[in-house]
Amino acid sequence: MGAVVSCFRSILQTIGACLMAIVNAIGSIFQAIISGIVALFDIIISCLTCGKGGGRRRRTTSAV
Repeated sequence: MGAVVSCFRSILQTIGACLMAIVNAIGSIFQAIISGIVALFDIIISCLTCGKGGGRRRRTTSAV
């Protein structure tokens, strides 16, 4: 009887692990799509503002 319960438990753990892998894959796909959209908007905004809106570029001042 213990072997049957152990086998049933292993089957349920395997199904759970498979479902979690599917959920993680879907989450990764959504994250990649959202990151791509954000990068695209960053490029568009940077282009429209001539690179002044992003705040990523540091201006260096030289003392003369």
